[in-house]
Amino acid sequence: MFLNYGISMAQVVEPVDKNRIADGGYDLVAYFTDNAPVKGNAEHVVEYNGVKYQFASTEHQNLFKSTPDKYLPVCDGYCAWGVAEKGKKVPVNPQTYKIINGRLHLFFNGDFNGKPFNTLEEWNKNENELLTELPVKWAKIKKQK
Repeated sequence: MFLNYGISMAQVVEPVDKNRIADGGYDLVAYFTDNAPVKGNAEHVVEYNGVKYQFASTEHQNLFKSTPDKYLPVCDGYCAWGVAEKGKKVPVNPQTYKIINGRLHLFFNGDFNGKPFNTLEEWNKNENELLTELPVKWAKIKKQK
């Protein structure tokens, strides 16, 4: 898990940007294989369900192609804490994450009302309860689309 302090809002991204690129262009496979957030690139792209995922290598691209659901973040890439605690879709900082039970959870970590706010720290205070709430609240949010 990587915690990043003192970041700018530029590092907070929507799960899918206006160009349909997911997670700020970060390589979803790298969270699992490298235990780190790694930027992907336009040379290694997979389009899946209308979204473009970028990878740092052909190997990661192929791993994703073979089992995409293994690597996709929970809550379609929205902040796990925002969904579980607030019942809202909140953007994320792709550098702030945690793998729980084999699933990628992304978190907001940036400026909130003029102060740094890292939702992973809040998540860690009450993870078991939030893990229980997460699927319930995400199911409600998904129905609102």
